[in-house]
Amino acid sequence: MKKTSTRLADGRELIYYDLRDDGVRDAVDRRPLERTVTTSEVRRDPLLGDAVAIASHRQGRTYHPPADECPLCPSQGERLSEIPDSSYDVVVFENRFPSLAGDSGRCEVVCFTSDHNASFADLGEEQARLVLDAWTDRTSELSHLPSVEQVFCFENRGAEIGVTLGHPHGQIYAYPFTTPRTALMLRQLAQHKEATGGQNLFDAVLERELADERVVLASEHWVAFVPYAAHWPYEVHLYPRRRVPDLLGLDEDARSEFPQVYLELLKRFDRIFGEAESPTPYIAAWHQAPFGALEEFDGVVRDDFALHLELFTIRRTSGKLKFLAGSESGMSVFINDVPPERAAERLREVASS
Repeated sequence: MKKTSTRLADGRELIYYDLRDDGVRDAVDRRPLERTVTTSEVRRDPLLGDAVAIASHRQGRTYHPPADECPLCPSQGERLSEIPDSSYDVVVFENRFPSLAGDSGRCEVVCFTSDHNASFADLGEEQARLVLDAWTDRTSELSHLPSVEQVFCFENRGAEIGVTLGHPHGQIYAYPFTTPRTALMLRQLAQHKEATGGQNLFDAVLERELADERVVLASEHWVAFVPYAAHWPYEVHLYPRRRVPDLLGLDEDARSEFPQVYLELLKRFDRIFGEAESPTPYIAAWHQAPFGALEEFDGVVRDDFALHLELFTIRRTSGKLKFLAGSESGMSVFINDVPPERAAERLREVASS
């Protein structure tokens, strides 16, 4: 992997990740852009204790442009985009309309491929490994920023999810706090550790799932399963067999095997509702240990956390979406219409031949 960092016309950082090390990335952003002005602010909810990002400047962000005006495609002639070069393998750049900025963190865009009509599932294994390496590198770099406490790599796919750009891409949020969802996991981790005399909750969950009927696929270094208490109709958690706190902790064997496993999962998601319903809208979210202090979680150290990816779709059956209604949105109590065992069975049925 070759990494080349440059600056866009308004001062934002852009980084090329190339498969070959002999490429030259010297294209200049020729757009007449002024410095980006953001109004991002993090406010604390006094009743719930969680954080809300207020970012009014995002109202003006690009919304469903035609393919020939896609800002994530390479620049061609006088059609200038966010990527100055005429081609790329993987690109990461600072979001022009960030939810978090400055002392409130950082938001980046990750373009998985220059092919506008592709999806992550269409990538070759070498390209998917390059994306994994980019996620890992950005996790490392962002973790050293003084305002950053947790790094979150994720992909939203599909208009049903709310995606505003059709080009295959994901995002990275670098939060200045530990997110509420991670804090809940850490509290459960602490309680389990105390109640069991030091045993690890993530290890117990993985052991339980391996012994049950909800495993979707298992390889030498990775395990994918539908969780016992799945929130979403079709939800898969992907764990490395060896517990590590973040992407940086993965060894070479796990990194090498990841593309094959993950691409197979994504292809199964595209098959579960049939070709007429493909591609399936989904969210794919990497959960990593925060880099900040963990004093509030008694007895928990960073290595107790288990890196894992949560993949889920908001589609519950053909032609029907799972909406977050009163119980889910109002009280955070999910109601799942699809038994996790049936979901796992269905995802095994659509395995590649």
